[in-house]
Amino acid sequence: MFLRFVRAAILLVPFVIGATLANPASAQTIKWQFQSNHPNVVNVELYSDSRRGHVWPGSNRVYVLDDYSTKTINISCRYGETICYGAWVRNRNNSYWGVGYKNRNRCSSCCYQCDGGTTNVIVLNP
Repeated sequence: MFLRFVRAAILLVPFVIGATLANPASAQTIKWQFQSNHPNVVNVELYSDSRRGHVWPGSNRVYVLDDYSTKTINISCRYGETICYGAWVRNRNNSYWGVGYKNRNRCSSCCYQCDGGTTNVIVLNP
């Protein structure tokens, strides 16, 4: 009986490993690139459209664009997850790009799939 169990377990190992490697919910990354041409400081957050309430960087923090250089933000996410950016002028939530402050708006071109890739440089013009 014990040998039958061991043989069955050994035969299942390749299937379990294969299923784990092919898991579409596995961790992945996406590299975001932003350039703000606005004269004021701009805050950025990234919002999961797939996982309700999931935000990067999280914990009431924001990414800060405070000069005209291109900033790179790398995040870990779930493969295939849709992530949207929200950016706004600091202390002026009504001046925004993408989904804006706290993901309050909709947009047609501010979301990307988590697939290990890199976004084009997202230029935030005044």
